[in-house]
Formats: sequence, C-alpha cells, structure tokens
Amino acid sequence: MSTVITGIGAVTPNGLGAEEFWKATLAGHNAVKELTGFDVSKYASRLAGQITDYDAKAHLPSRLLPQTDVSTRYALTAAAWALENAGVTEETLPDYDMGTVTSNALGGFEFTHQEFNKLWSKGSEFVSVYESFAWFYAVNTGQISIRHKLRGPSAALVGEQAGGLDAIGHARRTVRRGTKLVVSGGVDAAFDPWGWASQLAGGLVSTVADPEAAYLPFDERAAGYVPGEGGAILIAEDSASALERGAPQIYGEIAGYASTFDPKPESGREPGLRRAAELAIEDAGLVPADIDVVFADASGLPDKDREEAAALRAIFGVRGVAVTAPKALTGRMYAGGGPADLVAALLSIRDGVVPASGHSSRIPEEYGIDLVVGEPRTKPVGAALVLARGRWGFNSAVVVTRHSN
Repeated sequence: MSTVITGIGAVTPNGLGAEEFWKATLAGHNAVKELTGFDVSKYASRLAGQITDYDAKAHLPSRLLPQTDVSTRYALTAAAWALENAGVTEETLPDYDMGTVTSNALGGFEFTHQEFNKLWSKGSEFVSVYESFAWFYAVNTGQISIRHKLRGPSAALVGEQAGGLDAIGHARRTVRRGTKLVVSGGVDAAFDPWGWASQLAGGLVSTVADPEAAYLPFDERAAGYVPGEGGAILIAEDSASALERGAPQIYGEIAGYASTFDPKPESGREPGLRRAAELAIEDAGLVPADIDVVFADASGLPDKDREEAAALRAIFGVRGVAVTAPKALTGRMYAGGGPADLVAALLSIRDGVVPASGHSSRIPEEYGIDLVVGEPRTKPVGAALVLARGRWGFNSAVVVTRHSN
C-alpha cells in the first residue's frame, strides 16, 4: 500500500492557490518587500515575504472570522482548496476514514497579543500566554477537522521549519495504519509587532535592505534569511482508496520520510541533516542516484549553508544532483515552508521543470553543489528530496516520486 498526494492547496506570498504559486515561482516573482501593517522603520530588519492579496471575507464564512487568527484563516483556505482539488466532499468517505495532521511554529502570537491588549479593556478576560500558545498550536488541526467533518485521527506537530515535513510524514504513517485520507501540511503567520520582534530576537534574520539581496541561500553574500508567512495543505491518501473513488489526479507518492535531531553543540559530531536525507532515500527504496532534484532547506546563514552543502556533497558527490531553493522568493515560512516545497516538488515531477533559487548567483566553488540559478531548468523529474531544518536541532526529509498505477 502506498500513500499518494491527490490534492494541493497553497496560500503563499507570491501566489494564492497552488497553480498561481507555481506560476509565480517559475517566473521568479520575488514577494520579498518591506513589511506593512505596522511601523517597521525602527527595526533592523524590515523585509518579509508577506501575503498582501488575501481577503478572508472572500474565502471563509463570516462566522469564522471572529474566532480565527490569520494563520488559521490561511490554513482553512488552503485546506478547502486542497480538498476541492482532490475531489473530496463530506460524502466522499466515512468521516472516521478522514483525519487531519498539521504543523504550526508561530501560532498564537497574534492571538496572544490580542489577549494582552484586553488587559486594558474593562471587563475582558485574559488567557495566559502559555494557555494561548498551547491552544493555538492545535487550533489549525481542530478548525480544519470541524469545518470539514473529519473525525479520523488527528495531530498537531511543532518542529519549527521542519515541522511541516514531519506532519506529512505522520500523515503517511496514519494512512498506513488504516485511515484512508489525511489532510496535512503546515501554515504559519506572525507579522504583528510581537511576532515580528520574536522572529528578530534570534539574530538570524537578514538586515540587508535590498529585497533582491536580502535572502541569498548558498551565495557568498548570504547574510541571513527573510521571514515569510503562509504555507500549503496537501491531501495524503491511500492509493487504493484514491483509485477506487476516482480521484481526479495523483500528483505523486510520499515514498520516503525520516527525521533526526542534531547532536549536542560542540560535541564534534556531524549535524543530523545528512542522516535524515539518507534515511528518507533508503525508506523510499531508492539510492542517491535515483534522486533528480533536492529542494534544500537553504537557511541563508553562511555556516548552515556550508553544512547543508557538505551533506549534499557527501550523499550525491560534487555537483551530483540539481539543487534548488525557491523559498528565497517567499521567505522562510516556518512550518509552511516544507509543505510549500513539497507542492513545488510535485509540480516539478508533473511538468518536468525545476524552479530557480531566487537571486542567488555567486555560489562558492567549495560548496560543490549544482544550484539551479537564473532560470528554471527543464529536466525529467521522477524523484525529489525535500529537506527542512528547524531551530534547536530538528531535521526532516521527505522523498516524493512519480506514482505509477
């Protein structure tokens, strides 16, 4: 039994809807620009991959707006699009045969900020910081499940940038255990003042003012990353069930998945990304030579880029596989970044084209990677490896392949 992807939905800074996201990605549309919504003039970093053309009233029932944060609205919209794309309604399968597994990394910032503001409003109740964060990490899963009457197994995972791939991996595990269909992926958004300050606190965000030079993964000018918001929701489904119900399309198969954790700092041991990639390839029943493209984590931090390049070199050899980082056009979307890369990987398989990596162009020779730069590269893609690293040591890898009936 294999687990396939039958539906995709994306809400990203450079496109609403999976096909719009893909079209913008191939065109090299850069969504990085100065953040709006509040005054960022006094912040060291002012650029973000922000969604500016989303109207919640156009996509969601009005009754949901008072009880949802912007992150949840994005997730609900992406989930609805993914289910529609997969041809799934409440009547398609018994409700207990459909579950939900999502990931969130920054959930609760806007909601908790609102709760703090209530302290100054007479008669308002205040929810503690810890209660609001704990509640919000699970709210996307819960809201999607409730809206679409998905009463099967559900879970909410937290692994920062790696969490979205972990959700997909757990969705495959859930399908293998007998649930026929799982709505899965990740979406993040935290562009209120408190959320923005929290993202800058780690000192990893680029302070470069030029939108075309702020986030340059694997480039000799790399100086950090640009935060983004949004993500993607995918429909993971048992292949036999998908064929039996006549799913409109099968984008590909979740062939392999693995996660690892970095060793203790200064232990002298190798970071865990290489091991995660190798385990995912092995889990897929493949060897490195079978992988046609790697969608890199692409942190934009020189030390981390160097580590990832070393891992890719060790697995595939010098310039042994095409590598791409389309997230340079949207910013790092945290839990939404890995699922968005999975959407791009599946559409690369469908269309036989690999997107370019934003504005990166000066790749150090010592990295030894074949980074796709400038223009998309036309080539057959049968298997893609998607990588993600989260802060505090999380590493995740997913292999998607062309599905053959």
